[in-house]
Amino acid sequence: MNAEELRSKYIEFFKSKGHTQIQGKSLLPDNDPTVLFTTAGMHPLVPYLLGEEHPAGKRLVDYQKCIRTGDIDAVGDPSHLTLFEMLGNWSLGDYFKEGAIEMSFEFLTSPRWLGIPLEKIGVTVFEGEDGIARDEESAAIWKRLGIPENRISYRPRADNWWGPAGSTGPCGPDSEMFIDMGKEPCGPDCTPGCSCGKWLEIWNDVFMQYNKNAAGAYEPLARKCVDTGMGIERTTVILSGKKSVYETEIFAPIIRAVEEVSNYSYGMDPEKDRSVRIISDHTRSAVFILGDPKGISPSNVGAGYVLRRLIRRAVRHGRKLLHDGENLTQTGRFLLPIAEIVVDMMKGPYPELDENRAFIMAELDKEEAKFLETLHKGEKEFEKLLPNLLKDPRRLMSGRLAFKLYDTYGFPIELTGELAAENGMTVNRAEFDEAFRKHQELSRAGGNQVFKGGLVDQGEMAVKYHTATHLLHKALRIVLGDHVAQKGSNITAERMRFDFSHGAPMTAEELAKVEAIVNEQIRKDLPVSMEIMNLEDATASGAIALFGEKYEEKVKVYTMGDSRTGVFSKEVCGGPHVEHTGILGKFTIQKEQSSSAGVRRIRAVLG
Repeated sequence: MNAEELRSKYIEFFKSKGHTQIQGKSLLPDNDPTVLFTTAGMHPLVPYLLGEEHPAGKRLVDYQKCIRTGDIDAVGDPSHLTLFEMLGNWSLGDYFKEGAIEMSFEFLTSPRWLGIPLEKIGVTVFEGEDGIARDEESAAIWKRLGIPENRISYRPRADNWWGPAGSTGPCGPDSEMFIDMGKEPCGPDCTPGCSCGKWLEIWNDVFMQYNKNAAGAYEPLARKCVDTGMGIERTTVILSGKKSVYETEIFAPIIRAVEEVSNYSYGMDPEKDRSVRIISDHTRSAVFILGDPKGISPSNVGAGYVLRRLIRRAVRHGRKLLHDGENLTQTGRFLLPIAEIVVDMMKGPYPELDENRAFIMAELDKEEAKFLETLHKGEKEFEKLLPNLLKDPRRLMSGRLAFKLYDTYGFPIELTGELAAENGMTVNRAEFDEAFRKHQELSRAGGNQVFKGGLVDQGEMAVKYHTATHLLHKALRIVLGDHVAQKGSNITAERMRFDFSHGAPMTAEELAKVEAIVNEQIRKDLPVSMEIMNLEDATASGAIALFGEKYEEKVKVYTMGDSRTGVFSKEVCGGPHVEHTGILGKFTIQKEQSSSAGVRRIRAVLG
């Protein structure tokens, strides 16, 4: 069974059980500022799991694109992925453990659906922990359905507790379903959930009984809900009898595209095979991020930084596949043919990829070219350093020097290591790591000095208010004139205070216009991006620098809006900021008054 058939059967089955199909949502979550991406199918449904009524009813089913970034460095082995699809069904205060487990069992074992033999299925349930009881109810239901006791494993919170997706939110015990892959057990304790490879997880039923609040306490939910998740990629591997997702039809066309572009045949060399898998996964993930309805561009912050890292890592591994890395520097077109295949493959279930094809290709091409130029400059600098480096009998390049290449030219430490190895040298990685750590500490300290008025607090509301100051600043300049300049701000989790240069009290009409402009930009849901550049280049590009600040040579420039929405605001700033203005809420000016001679003050709230 391939991925398309699995997706179709799952939706059909749950529709037959009274579930309404809903549309999967954006990869960039609306209601969870604690994560950069939608990491699970339940993310878009958090408000409904917490009690809000869903317009489609109490029984829902969908498929959802997800991104998890914690394992990016592990991608390249046969199993890890950055982007994956989740099949999910939900009960919002309707059925609970019995209904969920019975439907899961039927879909897995019925010849009409997946038809997996009963003797191949094992399950895990929550063993109880921290005052929460062992889940005997779920175990009893599995036994009644025919799962013998020796294939029911009780597991701790680390294995059988789900959520919350962020720091707070709905969560609860789960029951996971595993398939016996036919391997010999690793020992007497090899039961479902063992990581030796005999048992492979195929599905997870989460029983949302609690909400973890900001204090870390678990409160019983007003209504019990069910959230289930079946990964399309992993399940397809099981159903197709393959050993890896990269062997299935999900990745086969992408790998063929990599082979054509690189002129390398997959399967010939283990290390190059790893590069093929990285390129395939990262290009696929980047296409989905760029093609999302809220599609963002590569940047140096937040989700945009993850996107940049994926693209550049794919390009770097593309170099490894080519006999002459200089050819790649010259062409700058390595990723586009691969991305075209991804769009063509996935535009059926995800039509937004085709709709945004031009944007996807333009951003990929631009980022690839930018990175290749970075690599070219870094290589030239390395060549300048080489004569002196070769004089060192230890053949050891200092970590400080490697960090300079990274900090000044954006040259990856991995490539510095490769160039050093090609010349019979090694890099003092411990020294590099120490320099990098100090750089991070200085950046944080410097940032704290820039954030005037409570912005050391990077909580959700403080970040929203800080973002809103940019919108307010620009709106004031539109209404009052370009003489307006920020003279200070003070932000708490409850309100913002903004001081600006202006010689007279604002009229009611002027205040109304400013408020309307800010709310218009919030409604437009402008993307917020960041770029690091020289201060001179920043001001030349139109970025506004804050009042009287003494900036370093390189500064962060935050832009609200892009080529698609139109740029509304561009400022030199240390942050922090939200990813999209749409999450700010309604902007309301409460008061306008004098602060000092020639300086006015606005107090405002978001709600």
